[in-house]
Amino acid sequence: MIQPRWLRNVRPYGAPAEDLLIENGRLSQRRPASNEALSATDIDGQNQLLTPALVESHVHLDKTLWGQPWRPNSAGPTLKDYIANERRILREVTVPIAQRAGALLEHCIAHGSLTLRCHVDIDPEFGLRHVEAMQQLQEHYRDLIDLQLVVFPQTGLISRPGTAELMREAMALGVENVGGLDPCGIDNDPIAQLDFVFKLASEFDRGVDIHLHDKGELGLWQIALIADYTQRFGLQGRVMISHAYCLGMLPWSQVKPVAERLATLGISLMSSAPADCAVPPFLALREARVNVCLGSDGIRDAWSPMGNGDMLERAMLLAFRFDLNKDEELAAAFEAATVNGARALGHDGVGLEIGQPANFLLLPVQTLGEAVVARPLREVYRGGQLIAAGGRLLESRL
Repeated sequence: MIQPRWLRNVRPYGAPAEDLLIENGRLSQRRPASNEALSATDIDGQNQLLTPALVESHVHLDKTLWGQPWRPNSAGPTLKDYIANERRILREVTVPIAQRAGALLEHCIAHGSLTLRCHVDIDPEFGLRHVEAMQQLQEHYRDLIDLQLVVFPQTGLISRPGTAELMREAMALGVENVGGLDPCGIDNDPIAQLDFVFKLASEFDRGVDIHLHDKGELGLWQIALIADYTQRFGLQGRVMISHAYCLGMLPWSQVKPVAERLATLGISLMSSAPADCAVPPFLALREARVNVCLGSDGIRDAWSPMGNGDMLERAMLLAFRFDLNKDEELAAAFEAATVNGARALGHDGVGLEIGQPANFLLLPVQTLGEAVVARPLREVYRGGQLIAAGGRLLESRL
């Protein structure tokens, strides 16, 4: 058994310095910082900022080209062009999924993401190969991270025969969430797609996470429809809509009633804070009590050569996108990359309250705002044990 130890002289969220006792991998006591000499088991926080670990709410690890030779982006202009181009490139890549995804996953852990949701491609061409590879990776890093998966029918669900059966098989294998994609734009049959997705989630008692790129009023109509299905199937608090660009394209007067329904039903929104399109209005949605979280989406893959898996950088991108420059606004961006993500993923183990797991970061900055702006290298602790520092996992498992 690991002996209790004190985390000394740290500033939770930038507050005055405290000491926190870690017992059995959890935070058990707090006190004002003591002037007593450090014991051999104490962690010297050196007056650093103490924060919860980061949450990566949406990533596609199975498709990354991380660590591979540079590939210029070769996709055409439309969403379907991007999907077809990605399929071509993934057929050419011979490096195993576990090697590419594992290298990126270790990078994410080293930068402080200890809770992640990964969307995993499933279709008749790939079968369950991506799911099985990601479940092996999930088991390999189980003691370091909380990683949940979403089956993602990127090439179509209703429109691609055989995909629905594979999704059911993936649920039987234990995948945690049922995914969907543009019920109108990809499948051209929103009722059929959402019927299948929500019935499957209800049957297996799983969550739902739907990519929604469809724009304008068509997208807003689908969000309202997803809300209807959430209420009908009793999945309040277990549904995420990813991207939802349409919410940033329409007047707030038109969006507000839908936002209020999302808040009432506990439907979360995920944004990667992209630069090339409309983005759900972060502060207005926050004011309406909608849970908005952040994800990297694709990282160094056939869709884009961008991304580095650092959720502090993603919080900065959100702040940059919306010109958030007050400390309280920057703190809200930080929340989107931590506690909001945890709430969206159904976790209550992300925080600094007594009784929470001792999963935290130490950063050499003064405030949350400075952390978002400066994005310094940080120390990463899991269960009160140092697992990463200087941007590297202390013990690689590759």
